[in-house]
Parts: sequence; structure tokens; C-alpha cells
Amino acid sequence: MAAVGLGGPAVADEGPIKVGILHSLSGTMAISETSLRDVALMTIQQINEQGGLLGRELEPVVMDPASDWPRYAEQGRELLERHEVDVIFGSWTSVSREAVLPVLEELNGLMFYPVQYEGEESSRNIFYTGAAPNQQTIPAVEYLMSPEGGGAERFYLVGTDYVFPRTTNRIVRAFLNHHGVSDDDIEEVYFPFEHSDFQSLVGDIRSFADGGPTAVINTVNGDSNVAFYQELANQGIDAIDIPVMATSVGEEELRGMDTGPLVGHLAAWNYFMSIDTPENETFVSTWMDYVEAEGLSGGSDRVTNDPMEATHIGIRMWAQAVLQAGTTDVDAVRQAVYGQCVDAPSGFEICMDEENHHLHKPVIIGEIQPDGQFAPVWETDGPVRAEPWSEYLEDSRDKVANWRYPWVCGDCTEPTYELDF
Repeated sequence: MAAVGLGGPAVADEGPIKVGILHSLSGTMAISETSLRDVALMTIQQINEQGGLLGRELEPVVMDPASDWPRYAEQGRELLERHEVDVIFGSWTSVSREAVLPVLEELNGLMFYPVQYEGEESSRNIFYTGAAPNQQTIPAVEYLMSPEGGGAERFYLVGTDYVFPRTTNRIVRAFLNHHGVSDDDIEEVYFPFEHSDFQSLVGDIRSFADGGPTAVINTVNGDSNVAFYQELANQGIDAIDIPVMATSVGEEELRGMDTGPLVGHLAAWNYFMSIDTPENETFVSTWMDYVEAEGLSGGSDRVTNDPMEATHIGIRMWAQAVLQAGTTDVDAVRQAVYGQCVDAPSGFEICMDEENHHLHKPVIIGEIQPDGQFAPVWETDGPVRAEPWSEYLEDSRDKVANWRYPWVCGDCTEPTYELDF
């Protein structure tokens, strides 16, 4: 954190800088989001221990939308209007992000969103620190189609029934069609949040695989993954025969599972806890010290994961932008975020794109290990620039996300100017 350059001269504003934390600590998404609250508080504590920002302490304001999507909007409004926070770090599911987005745009709030998502969005009021599809799902499918990934020719797409899985799989289907895979070789199935009976699904996957080399793309979210992977194990779905590639399952979700039967199944992320870099050693060590000092549940079994790294990166970038702007004013900070870089736990220098509000991130595919960690089996040479709008969707390929003057548009094909000259 020393590179952030914390501290600095005081400004006219007085009192703490309020920071909103908007993550579900109860309900189906608590399994994933609680750790994001925790790592956000850890990073804020680090900043305060080094003098805060602009001579002011950061004061976290923590909310719990309880996995209820309308409550994200309600609590986002409460954070901005009642608590007057200067920034929000929050949301996991795309439906929760989409719920709070109109509030952010109405009130000119600023939010950092730390989870991989389906793309097809670029808002002036959100910085996306998770992966776009070209930084996760598309490389994952390419890997599964390669000889190293098993040479899959048929694809079973299973997801939770909401915007991220459905839009992601629309892009995946278009990508597969583009590369010669017919719709007859693609199956697509969705389940509601908190669904727990996957017996018939896994049986269908086995039958579908009789038609040729098959891979599963898993966009199930929340604690339903526990039941899904348990059923894979119950029915003996072997990763060698039918590999399952996850986009929302990481170390935290595996922590409560018997991972022995799941060894060899895959996940695509931009960071794994097992990455061997000096930056990650420091990140993991700092996290484990914080877990012990705060007496967090799970103790020494707690892990780090990709959205936690993205949260940590986002808070550091925002802090650097505040120092550069010399104020917490949203308009000034937003401009200062463009081009910010941090030395991330992944070992790469991760930078915010100067146009589209997304990070440049490496892509890493890992295999589940018996200890619940992932062994990287493939990765890009370096960070990949995000593409918010997919080139594989006809209605998106010509869209532009560019928030630098004179462009002020996230979904247009011609320049849109902020001022009417």
C-alpha cells in the first residue's frame, strides 16, 4: 500500500470520508459476498493506519441487502442521500448491480463493481474491476475447445436464471456458432436462485455427452453451487470425461465442499490464491493476519479469491484518484481514476482503461485441487484490455464505451458530446 502515497495535506473538507460497502451478508449470496465486505474493511483499515486520505480518516458504512435485489437500490440510495458516502464498493450479481445503477446515475454516485460480469454495459457512474467476457468466459471456451483443454465439440450451458448467465451464454452461443459449433451441439438450462436439486440435470449432462466430447459451462451463482457440485460427485462425473468450467466458483465457494471428487474441474478467473508472486504472498499474509486479529468466522480456513483481489484493487485505485484529484468530489475523482495502476496480487501491474471504465486483466484457468485451491493450467502473457460490448453480438459489435472528453458515451456508435455546442 505504500505505493498509494497515503496521507497528504488537509483540505477544506472536515470529518471522515465515508465509504459505502454494499454486499449481502445474509441470504443465498452471503457465501460469496461476505468476504468482499471483509477485504474491503481490511483495505480501508490499511489506508487509515497510514494516515487516511487528504488528512482524513475513512469511515466505512456497511449495509446488508440480504440477497434481495430491490434492497440494493434502496440501500444504495440510503448510502448516498442519508449517509452521504463519497463512493460505494459493492454488488455481486448483475441483477443487483442493475438495481442500483439508476440510483447511481440519478444521484451522480460512484460505485466500484468487483465481480466478473456479462458485459453489454458501460456506465459513467461505475468502474468495473471484475472481468468482461473477453477476459474470462471466451478464453475459457477457447481453452475447452483446444487439445490441451480436451477438444470439446459439444457444450452444456447451465446457469442461474438471471441476466449474467443468460447474457453470457448468448455471447458464448454466438462465439460457438461463429466457430462452427451448431445449435444442436449446445444445450442451455437455467435454475432459480437457491435451487438445490440437480439430480436430473446431471443425468441429462451425462446423456448429452454421449453425442461427443462435451464440456459444461457453469454460470450458477451463490450457494446452489454446493448442491450442483455435490451431485456431480454423486453421479461420478469425471473431469477427464466431462470437464466443468466455472465462472462464479472460486476458493470461497469451494471452502465448504468436499473437493476430492471435484479434482480436475476448472474455473476461469483473473487471480487465484495459489499464485506464487511476492505481491500475493503479502496479500494473503495480510489477509490471514486480519482474519486472526478480527476473529472472523472460519479462522485459518479463510481464503482469498478473485473478487476479493478486485475489491482490493478498486479501493486502492479510488484512493490514488482521491489523492491525485485533491478532493473526494465524484466528478474530479472519476477523471482521476482513468489510467490509475496498481501492483496487484496477481503479480501484474493492473491499470484502469482510460476510456471504458474497465480494468486490463490477465486471464488464468485453474484446476480444482484436493485442498480446495486451484492449480493454474493456462494463462495469458499479460493483462488483456476489456471489451464491454461483444464483437460476437450483431447489435453490440459497433458500440463504443468511451468516457473521455469529448466522448461521453458507453453505448453509442457515434460521438456523443457532454455539451451542446
